[in-house]
Amino acid sequence: MNAIVDKALALWAMDGAPYRLIAARENQVFRVDAASGPVAMRLHRPGYRRDAELRSELDWMAAAARGGLRVPAPVLSASGGAMQVVDGTRVDVLTWMPGAPLGANNQPLDHPDRIGLFTALGRQMARFHDLCDAWTPPAHFQRCAWDRAGLVGDTPLWGRFWESPDLSGDDRILFETLRHTANDRLTAIESAHDYGLIHADLVRENIMVDGSALGFIDFDDGGYGFRLFDVATALLPNLAEPDYDRLRAALLGGYRSLRLLDTSALPLFLALRALTYVGWLAQRRDQPGSSQRSERLVSRARDLSQSYLDTMT
Repeated sequence: MNAIVDKALALWAMDGAPYRLIAARENQVFRVDAASGPVAMRLHRPGYRRDAELRSELDWMAAAARGGLRVPAPVLSASGGAMQVVDGTRVDVLTWMPGAPLGANNQPLDHPDRIGLFTALGRQMARFHDLCDAWTPPAHFQRCAWDRAGLVGDTPLWGRFWESPDLSGDDRILFETLRHTANDRLTAIESAHDYGLIHADLVRENIMVDGSALGFIDFDDGGYGFRLFDVATALLPNLAEPDYDRLRAALLGGYRSLRLLDTSALPLFLALRALTYVGWLAQRRDQPGSSQRSERLVSRARDLSQSYLDTMT
């Protein structure tokens, strides 16, 4: 039982509805089996997002859902609000997304039509970016920025990856070199690359597959950024797949069937995406299995950083 969930159920007129915890990462997410059907209740981690950021996320998801994208949409409470505070915890309720995640991290991809799946994923990402460009955010809209400063500035959004305590001396030098090289490169190209609202976390667990339909969940880290960063995020978990080149071509082909995309900087964004995870985990070293996970993340970031820098010489 969870006292906050129990109190929140009453605010959404779902008193006594059964529920269970389904995710506990940055936020706690519960599936609530209401009389009208299942919904997702989120208990937001204190201090992670400001009120304005959370309300902006809800406005954004509502707009994407109205535009026809398969995403969770806010469910208003009995008093008409999209978010409530219960015992100091911000709570919201979202429509339930049917289907199952595309896959799990560090597990082989299992799908009967892998090329068709990634073609559809590319098209769905392009639709999402189109919807974001067509939407005018409200005046109060506030979300983070995965821009040059957010990726390689002095205080990146997910931490100073080049200072991770899990790095060797050589890794530290390599990551600092990549950081400075990336800063120069982004300075030169940022004005020419597609930039706007992005999901920023399109990993397998956040891509829901329901038959032939695809949906996106977990907009918690979404904000402004390079559209190529979304592409890199979706591709990165699949680098070890034996048919990765075909999967990449399918995703890019699907995207380009609806929207222009300059992929000349894709190797750079793959390296940057890999480095963000090193910074993220460095701030969560108390998690179970963090040592082994960090070793994998550093190794992947090392390979991608070195590969990118080799092309610059």
